[in-house]
Amino acid sequence: MSRSSGEGFLRGDRAAVEPLAALVAVLAVGAALGVYTVALDDAAPDRERPTAETTLDRVEPVVTRGGVVEPERLRGVDEFRYAATVTIEADGKTWRVRSGDRAPAPTTTRRTDAVAVAERTVTVGVGPGQNDRGTLRAVVYR
Repeated sequence: MSRSSGEGFLRGDRAAVEPLAALVAVLAVGAALGVYTVALDDAAPDRERPTAETTLDRVEPVVTRGGVVEPERLRGVDEFRYAATVTIEADGKTWRVRSGDRAPAPTTTRRTDAVAVAERTVTVGVGPGQNDRGTLRAVVYR
């Protein structure tokens, strides 16, 4: 008497997977999806980047020569995209450039929904051959 093909299937001869191997495969797929999600999120453009950081990124190379910020070079800063005030403070002195009458007050130090503030510590040339630690600050209306 010959065996029917259905008997082998009922006994578990075919397509059997060890439970541990199945669990490892499920975990691998889950981890791959997690990594893909994180990578996709990191690749998305950052639409919430504060405009003050962008302003500092654009202004700092213009006013810096040889790693030292030269306050006189603030005059060479082009027009700003938003109403902005850029300030350099060092050695008790303050240098400032504003984008016009609508520019925010330079004393604003907090970010709000309408104002973005960013600042960096920089080396400032305060006199011939004299450098001091200072602050480069941008205050921008969004």
